Amino acid sequence: MTYENLLWDVQDGIGTLTFNRPKVLNAMSTRTIEELADVVRAVEADAGVRAIVLTGAGDKAFIAGADIAAMSAMGPIEARRFAESAHDVLERLERLPIPTVAAVNGYALGGGCEVTLACDLVYASDRARFGQPEVNLGLIPGFGGTQRLARRVGVMRALEIVLTGDQLDAAQAKAIGLVLDVVPAADLLAHAREKARKIAAKGPVAVGQAKRVLRRGAEPDLGTANELERQAFAALFGSADAKEGMRAFMEKRPAQWTGA
Repeated sequence: MTYENLLWDVQDGIGTLTFNRPKVLNAMSTRTIEELADVVRAVEADAGVRAIVLTGAGDKAFIAGADIAAMSAMGPIEARRFAESAHDVLERLERLPIPTVAAVNGYALGGGCEVTLACDLVYASDRARFGQPEVNLGLIPGFGGTQRLARRVGVMRALEIVLTGDQLDAAQAKAIGLVLDVVPAADLLAHAREKARKIAAKGPVAVGQAKRVLRRGAEPDLGTANELERQAFAALFGSADAKEGMRAFMEKRPAQWTGA
């Protein structure tokens, strides 16, 4: 399969999915989400794929966030659809009965951090950085970040990350449980693939069931919680602050908040 914004390759049962928009630090667009959904559908139908490794093209970013230029033109209805499409594909990625392994090679901000949160295992290079900086745009995470982040690191730490918009380096991310291992950039993909291969060699039915019960047992009623996030994310696109925040970002100036 050939895509505009993704690279997809399967070798010996291990799929490698590369977010491939390096000129914009692999920012997630509507097209990227559609293509990711197509890959997930293909994997759902192909028992020969036993694990997936996700990474970013280039040496700077895994995914540096969503496409803010496109988001700036959205109103609440369009933003709701955008969030729903991202939620749907990440929930399906999360429910795959095979391991999904994020190899975070650089910036994983906003939507990029949210993709890692939907993966089963996360490994990072020593130059990776994580964050949910949406408040800097007058927004909140809209792809499941508020809910998966709290479940991953606890509510208080998630509040600090979301409300400050601060970035975490790889060592900080490991310390709070966002990342399992931090390795040199040159070794990252091999490290992630080795973990994927090790799990892929186990009994696939047992792997699928273990993943299902661990995830469902640890995340009660995630669907309802994610609906709360989608509603709030979409509603913010009707605010003057969100428009100003995204405009200021694109104009490379501080935002002038009005509270409206």
